[in-house]
Amino acid sequence: MGDGAVTEQYRQALEVAHRHAAGWLDTLADRPIRPEVDVDGVRARLDGVLPEEGRDPVAVVEELAAASADGLMAMGSPRFYGFVIGGTYPAALAADWLVTAWDQNTGSRQPTPATAAVEEVAATWLLDLLGLPAESGVGFVTGGTMANFSCLVAARDAVLRRAGADPAAGIQAGPALRFLAGDAVHTSMVLAGRLAGLGAPRTVGADDQGRIDVAGLERALGAATGPAIVALQAGDVHSGAFDDFAAAVAVAHRAGAWVHVDGAFGLWAAASPRLQHLVRGMADADSWATDAHKTLNVPYDCGVAIVRDEPAMTAALGAHAAYLPSVESISDPYDRTPELSRRARGVPVWAALRSLGRQGVARLVDGLTDAATALAAGFAGIPGLEVLNDVPFTQVCLAAPDDGATAALGDWLRAEGTVWASSSTWRGRTVVRFAVSNHGTDAEAVRRTVDVVARGAAALGIGER
Repeated sequence: MGDGAVTEQYRQALEVAHRHAAGWLDTLADRPIRPEVDVDGVRARLDGVLPEEGRDPVAVVEELAAASADGLMAMGSPRFYGFVIGGTYPAALAADWLVTAWDQNTGSRQPTPATAAVEEVAATWLLDLLGLPAESGVGFVTGGTMANFSCLVAARDAVLRRAGADPAAGIQAGPALRFLAGDAVHTSMVLAGRLAGLGAPRTVGADDQGRIDVAGLERALGAATGPAIVALQAGDVHSGAFDDFAAAVAVAHRAGAWVHVDGAFGLWAAASPRLQHLVRGMADADSWATDAHKTLNVPYDCGVAIVRDEPAMTAALGAHAAYLPSVESISDPYDRTPELSRRARGVPVWAALRSLGRQGVARLVDGLTDAATALAAGFAGIPGLEVLNDVPFTQVCLAAPDDGATAALGDWLRAEGTVWASSSTWRGRTVVRFAVSNHGTDAEAVRRTVDVVARGAAALGIGER
């Protein structure tokens, strides 16, 4: 097959993919959010015997699209409120398609100068936008868990060095490490701590909205000596609350601890002049983690790991071998992530920031917060329902008078399909949690959401109990 025929195969397959992708996007505003077919249903269409001979690429794409169509969750819908998942801006989506077509292994600056440069600009813009130290190292990883993990590995090695230990010898050869967090620490931070060899964090208390108990943190740090890492939180996954960074960072630094901030969705409050009070003192920490595919609304996957001391980051995460190209005194992308091989995740971040600008990002963050506030106000007017959290940011936790009714409401909403909100347990009660993360969640989406919740409550007789 000649080069022209190969190129034509790519073109035809991409045209079919474009048609199906555009058709999918056209349906997001109004389609039921729930999948219509479960995993077994989709597998039944695809899971035959591996054929001896292949098929034409166009036929393969058509088969995939047809088999998957009604097994897809409309996560890009403006009424999808589960798992803190944002939508996707057009420029970011298109940039992500280019990233796939370019197929650059963005580990090193030398062989992939274009994507490395775009990521470096995106990193500079992010630090500026979020008010973080300009000299910080930035790594583009898969998501919040790996962003937390990357930062904790840098933290682990740095505090071991401060204690006179050699991180290359392993944590078992150094002094005991203390890992502390508030009671509302997110599960991704717990997992990241385990992966980094720190174990699950010792929790030091929290208030009723999930903010770390600063006095409890001070007591815990003062109860022992040795290297310590403190995990703080920008945006509680249930309440949206932010830790008191100014006080907690000061306490931790007085004790010589490294401070890491898990800001998977809440770090973006720093981009809004109206909301910057929520993150006062946050920039004084030592590392930060966030997800661009949450609040910034870029495609999966794109977590961001940020470490104030870039040399500490590259010392902990950097990989070196004779065959790997490098430039003396300049860190490579693979020095700031746990991966040698990866796609250019930072390119869609650049595209989103370039298309929005500073004011556009601020409007995005403010709009998400306004939508959450409007949802809470609307829910408060529904008989029998109660909003349990203070709603400072983008999370709303809704409950009926008893856990059984709340669970039933969550099930009813997900089956009805107009919205998708996750059920959870918070402060000893079952809740239905609405995480506002999509740039398309406007006044009409809020109206439809409040309406369907009211219909669900009425159908279940919640207001009559």
